[in-house]
Amino acid sequence: METVRLEVNEENIRLDKFITQALPELSRTLIQQYVKEGHVLVNGKSEKVSYKICLGDVIEINLPDNKEMDVLPEDIPLNVVYEDHDVIVVNKPSGMIVHPSSGIYSGTLVNALLYHCHDLSGINGVLRPGIVHRIDKDTSGLLMIAKNDKAHQSLSEQLKAHSVSRKYVALVHGVIPHNHGKIDAPIGRDSKDRQKMAVTKINSKEAVTNFTVLQRFDKMTLIECRLETGRTHQIRVHMAYIGYPMYGDPKYGYKKDDQTYGQYLHAKTLGFVHPINGEYMEFDSDLPDFFENKLNELKGEDHE
Repeated sequence: METVRLEVNEENIRLDKFITQALPELSRTLIQQYVKEGHVLVNGKSEKVSYKICLGDVIEINLPDNKEMDVLPEDIPLNVVYEDHDVIVVNKPSGMIVHPSSGIYSGTLVNALLYHCHDLSGINGVLRPGIVHRIDKDTSGLLMIAKNDKAHQSLSEQLKAHSVSRKYVALVHGVIPHNHGKIDAPIGRDSKDRQKMAVTKINSKEAVTNFTVLQRFDKMTLIECRLETGRTHQIRVHMAYIGYPMYGDPKYGYKKDDQTYGQYLHAKTLGFVHPINGEYMEFDSDLPDFFENKLNELKGEDHE
């Protein structure tokens, strides 16, 4: 059973609504069921779904694991960039969720991996076998997956030490005048919208994004971002924070954008030390067709 702990920094909101906002992957109906079945505790005791939360409340959600075995292999095509006995590197398409969560047990990268191979590491449990790091549903690009616990531990340590090379390509609104930039701003849950992250000093963690301008257009800029940390929605939040929101981003961008594919963000380059033989490996991937097509539309407005 997985336990999620939430600290309340707002008040006078129904318990089920607050949890829904904090954990958007869970449906409100499922949350209400968990509350009624006693899987949700407020300050160590059960409350009704209509309970109005108070500032300082501590909410614990014990996610039942009786459905974990429902995560089954699915014959979903995988773009495997590299694979050996210890590691798989895949190029995830936009629109695919990385791993199952409560209420979502099908169509994820994990479902596809379970069909592709049966020797994934078990460190992150049944719902997240082999998953060392993740990217957002509508972010495309490279991910490394561990096939055994030794590989998983090594790759996780590299992530913590910030030694993994991760470069993203993004299309943002606005023409960035300088060629390079570094955004050092802590990220935490948005107090006004629990489904979003924000630059904040409250319950936040260090977040550092470096970017380089690749191409300027009439009203947009193509950039490469290099992460020093890996916070939820980090690049999307940071670029919106400095006034250059990502094109197509439904959470932090402009509603007028074509949001068919979500944010135009691609994890293009991934480099790490092989967990067993110690050799440095680096992989590169092409932008998705929809991303390339958008750039071709903009090329007539090229500034350089």
